Amino acid sequence: MRKIVWIAFFVAFTHWIFAQKSTLQGFVKDDISGQAIVGAMVKLEKTNFSTTTDSTGFFAFYDVPVGEYTLWVQGLDILPVAKKISITEGNIANLLIWASSESLGEVVVSGTLRETETTQSPILVEVYSERFLQKNPTANFADALQYINGVRPQITCSVCGTVGIQINGMEAPYTMVLIDGMPIVSGLGTVYGFSGIPTSLIKRVEIVKGTASTLYGSEAVAGLINIITKSPQQAEKFSLDVFATSHKEYNADMSFTQKLGKVSTLLSSNVFWLNSKRDVNGDNFIDIPLQKRFSVFNRWQVERKDQKTTSWAWRYIYENRLGGEMQFNEAIRGSEQIYGESIFTKRFEVLGRYDLPIQEKISLQYSFNYHRQDAFYGITSYQATQNIAFAQMLWEKQLGKHNNFLAGTAFRYTFYDDNSPATASADGNNNQPSRIYLPSIFLQNEMLLHSKHSLLLGLRYDYNSAHGNIFTPRLAYKFTANEDNILRLNVGKGFRIVNLFTEDHAALTGARQVVIVSQLKPEESWNINVSYEKTFLLGQNLLTWENNLFYTYFTNRILPNYDLDDNKIIYDNLQGYSVVRGWGSNLNFQGSQGLRCNVGFTLLQSFVQEQERKEQVLVSPFSATWSISYTFAKIRTTIDWTGNLYSPMPLVVVENDFRPEKSPWYSIQNLQVTTSIKEKWQVYAGLKNLLNFVPQNPLFNPQNPFSETFDTAYGFAPLQGIRGFLGVRWHLH
Repeated sequence: MRKIVWIAFFVAFTHWIFAQKSTLQGFVKDDISGQAIVGAMVKLEKTNFSTTTDSTGFFAFYDVPVGEYTLWVQGLDILPVAKKISITEGNIANLLIWASSESLGEVVVSGTLRETETTQSPILVEVYSERFLQKNPTANFADALQYINGVRPQITCSVCGTVGIQINGMEAPYTMVLIDGMPIVSGLGTVYGFSGIPTSLIKRVEIVKGTASTLYGSEAVAGLINIITKSPQQAEKFSLDVFATSHKEYNADMSFTQKLGKVSTLLSSNVFWLNSKRDVNGDNFIDIPLQKRFSVFNRWQVERKDQKTTSWAWRYIYENRLGGEMQFNEAIRGSEQIYGESIFTKRFEVLGRYDLPIQEKISLQYSFNYHRQDAFYGITSYQATQNIAFAQMLWEKQLGKHNNFLAGTAFRYTFYDDNSPATASADGNNNQPSRIYLPSIFLQNEMLLHSKHSLLLGLRYDYNSAHGNIFTPRLAYKFTANEDNILRLNVGKGFRIVNLFTEDHAALTGARQVVIVSQLKPEESWNINVSYEKTFLLGQNLLTWENNLFYTYFTNRILPNYDLDDNKIIYDNLQGYSVVRGWGSNLNFQGSQGLRCNVGFTLLQSFVQEQERKEQVLVSPFSATWSISYTFAKIRTTIDWTGNLYSPMPLVVVENDFRPEKSPWYSIQNLQVTTSIKEKWQVYAGLKNLLNFVPQNPLFNPQNPFSETFDTAYGFAPLQGIRGFLGVRWHLH
């Protein structure tokens, strides 16, 4: 009898034990793209339950005892997530975990014009996700890149606030900016084009340092920046990002997606407003130009049975920008009494891609942009129109097991007209708009010579209707000792067709007269890059160390001569040569516990050699950047510290100038705190320019602002001091 009682008790106890257990399962997905996160570690705190997500982002725990737990999700490419859960008796708990991915995958397209894993590409391509851009929220795309090693926003006009992008110390006109692989931001568009690119529509940014003219043609001398926009099929259903600063800057980004049968569309808009005049440095000039900007972006994509791509997009930008003396306003634009610059910009763009419905991998890519500028620089009226039409056909072919062949033909037409000397006839009495035709063909073959050795050879031929035949060869070699040690060598020729008045803003502003000595020839360069990439796996932490040695030799370089005559800017092809050389080093640390660090520095030398050797103006011999983040998973909060440091650089001065010839050491640093509220909301706040650095010397002489020192190219750093900001993001998947 006693034995029967014990058996009954054991059966009841066992049933009670097992009844107290349940199943916990779910998916881990990226909170921006909605894609599955593969290989993330999922574990229950203070238990032995631990697993990794599969190819669909799925995980499962069985026979989990009833109770309260903290579920942790960690990985090398995601920020840690801590979620409190409750397990009840006999239930199956289904979870959907939204994680913040720091990496959007290893596939890039900019280096070779075909999809390639970063480790397999013979061209070093740096990838920065939307998450990186959000560490320092800004309404200006150029400002978003200022914490990337070797990349520096360059102020081209201190009055109207135009900005270009240097790569490895080479001036902004040598950097090609693409949107989805298309040369949208070029020529006249480089002056104000960066301001109209909202970061909310960017999926990732790919950066190639070093010449890329063999694939992309003119302008890609220093390198290229390719902005990859979000796909309508992967973007959130709705998103909103609004922020304001204590300097009364207001920015709003909004986007939504909709699927209509087999067609998906994304509509994104941006509004920026700054209408508060400030003069911190006391030179009676508005420090940051007033701006009113609106842009809209619409992309369409078709789902095809053959999995090929059909997509097209358009973008429209309107901007009203005003700078100058504090007393200046729009009603007196063109006034002789008060100096001011008033710029109205209208811009329309179209771009698309169509993969032919055949077995061969052949695609047609095309773009068109219209840019209209109505401006007054003081009393100088500048009325300009630019149209650029571009199309290219690409054929990608696998030749055997070890050869990836790419062939392409491109055509680019540029129409440019203005009321400046750039389009005037020799006698100055007639207007002669510029029409340049640029047909091109290019070939590229990437060969796997051995499991550890690959070689890429490329050649491009361009015929320019104004300058004739141009050949640009390219060679790239990659040695992979193992997956943790990669050595790359890149050698290539670059060229640039000059649009002087559309690229050099000093030609339209200030008090100097512009003089063009002779018929300008295309600039040419030879570039060599050697890079070494080392990866360390430190437990569950990942450390990547990149080093890059670069050397560029210029001929026919066109540089403005400010020294020969204080009252003139003289343009001519360089009779000697110019050199840019240096070393960049970057450390990227991804910790499993929430710490992310990206720290780098660049040492470079840039000089011009004619009768004597001169340092290049507005190029810093030493620069450093950092982006350090830490996430407190339990409270869903991330702290971001971003910053840069620049050594003294030569500035544009004249004889007996009251201003310093060199800039001081300076650093711009920012601090941001971001808190996620559930899965849909984020609140972020912080301080920009923590050290409150503002150039101490006035850019212009307040007593005589239009003297020979009135040169808007003197500025080297932003004139905005410390300011607070507050923003909110909301997205719906």
